[in-house]
Amino acid sequence: MVTGPEAGQVARQVVGRAVAAAPVAGVVVGAPVAMPPLDAWMHRHESSGAMCMTIEALAWFDGPPPDLAALRCRVAERWRVHDRLRLVPVVAGGRRAWPGWAMDREFDAVAHVVAAEPGAPLVPTQALAARLLAQPLPAGRPPWQLHLLPAGEGFALLLRAHHGLLDGMSLLALLRTLLDRPAALPPPRRGPAGDGRAARGGAGALRALADLVPRGRVLPFHGPVDGRRAVSWLRLPPAELAAARAALPSGRASANAVFLATVGGALRSAGLTGRLALPGVCAMVPVDVRPEGEADLLGNHYATVRVPLPLGGDPLRRLREVDEFTRRAGLRPRAVAQARLVASRPRRYGAVAALLGRYADSPLYASVLCSSMATHCGALWLGGARCTDMAVMPPLSPGHPLALTMVLHDGGAVLAVTADHAHRDLAPRLCALARQEVAALRAGPGPAPQ
Repeated sequence: MVTGPEAGQVARQVVGRAVAAAPVAGVVVGAPVAMPPLDAWMHRHESSGAMCMTIEALAWFDGPPPDLAALRCRVAERWRVHDRLRLVPVVAGGRRAWPGWAMDREFDAVAHVVAAEPGAPLVPTQALAARLLAQPLPAGRPPWQLHLLPAGEGFALLLRAHHGLLDGMSLLALLRTLLDRPAALPPPRRGPAGDGRAARGGAGALRALADLVPRGRVLPFHGPVDGRRAVSWLRLPPAELAAARAALPSGRASANAVFLATVGGALRSAGLTGRLALPGVCAMVPVDVRPEGEADLLGNHYATVRVPLPLGGDPLRRLREVDEFTRRAGLRPRAVAQARLVASRPRRYGAVAALLGRYADSPLYASVLCSSMATHCGALWLGGARCTDMAVMPPLSPGHPLALTMVLHDGGAVLAVTADHAHRDLAPRLCALARQEVAALRAGPGPAPQ
């Protein structure tokens, strides 16, 4: 993972060095370039045979669906500048060999845009999203697909990719560049990036050590992850989200704080957090580390920071605690420092790396994955159809059969829950409890729903 002035160099290096052709699974590719560490970590999960590392972004539209041929032409025209979409994973030298990216020299974007399968439902149901999330991507080609799904009077676009190729912000960036905006918008404001020096010195050393020690509480649903998925989502209209953010008497809370406080309250109401004792319930929160001006940079450009989830009985207090922590803790500078550290590691597998990887996947490190993203734009259109909502469904880590995400778009948000099939009841249950949590925030002081 590389940030700052070096961001994006990996993709450019692949383009510049992909000159020597070699056959890989039926396609012609260029000479491989070593994957960055985070890409390789995702790819190693997939190659283990125990995981499905597909990530999805789903966009709903209110209006007439495009013609499939017209959509393919639009994809070929607007995404042709993204060389990242031409990359194919290559591994040579055995399972312990460091994987690489190679350029598909016969890449055809049209082949990656597909219509709904015959007999598929007329709406992008949660069951369909779950099935596609667990479905392997075609082998021997750049690992991504865009699905056009009819939905009654509207339609949906579902973009799925291997997480080694793209992260959640990449999926949103691709959808954003595929669509039309009625007017230009100013770039999103971001917190200070930091330069990594926060990880040095006495205070920085203590913080780095604190980030490594076990802090996550093992929850009842933790355990091995199976290959099937269950998905459920909850739409929060702009008025509901705005009311929840305005619930604090001291001022407007961040949307991310509303999301994390809602997750903590839903887990508490579901009886999944146990007694309030150490260690606490910690969310593993991916933080975007793309530099200023490179919001459309594709790849994996994030680092994870742990955030304690307040579990007290008062929803407003939970919101205040998590809002104060996220503002005080300097999540972005900490993530940037971590990203620079990871990017500097040698490109090889070893016993220490394997041990750290297993620990990062363990519930002792973080209790649950919580990721919030934003499209950083207003209204988006595809022809005469307006994009009403977006959602992202991530892969599941080996010990974590549950992940929660929130995507902000045009003032509203979609909270999505992804679970493995063995814990499929958690997805709709937590969505229903999250709805109650948001309602409790809007209602003001009072006990949490039980």
